[in-house]
Amino acid sequence: MSPTSSNDQRACAAVAGGLGAGPQLTLFNDSQEELTSDDYYTPKWIFDALDLTFDIDVASPPNGPPFTPCNKYFTKETNGLVSEWSGLVFMNPPFSQMTPWVEKFIYHANGIALLPMSKSRWFNLLWESNAAIVLLPSTLKFHDPKGGKGSIFIGTILAGFGEQSIKALANIGRIR
Repeated sequence: MSPTSSNDQRACAAVAGGLGAGPQLTLFNDSQEELTSDDYYTPKWIFDALDLTFDIDVASPPNGPPFTPCNKYFTKETNGLVSEWSGLVFMNPPFSQMTPWVEKFIYHANGIALLPMSKSRWFNLLWESNAAIVLLPSTLKFHDPKGGKGSIFIGTILAGFGEQSIKALANIGRIR
């Protein structure tokens, strides 16, 4: 079963660079020099519970992921949005620029993403796909490299594609 309808796949392909979609989108052109409001890192307990090693963290902090067990990672400088994804991916993308990241994640359809719940087109695409979704606790605290409390005002989920990811999500909570 495909993760999306054929219309949604065409929309996702525009971001993923497939199906003759035209020029590849990019959000980044250079390295990250300082911390931003998007710098909230996935807490270690999530990776401990998932008990997976990812092939790629596609949206990693500048100096690599502090907790993500992965073989490779893309930073702002190496641009995970335009880089080729392969294997099992982990994604905690910039919450300020969700749409192209989620579209590429749906198109790739193998991995786990930490995402905010949102009344948006990209969330509808994800919800209507065959992604497994687990609601994270409302008390979730991110690892905040700026020294803050790491809490955000919006609910968060883990979304997964692929048998390995879905099995791991069951370690976190009830799967929709």
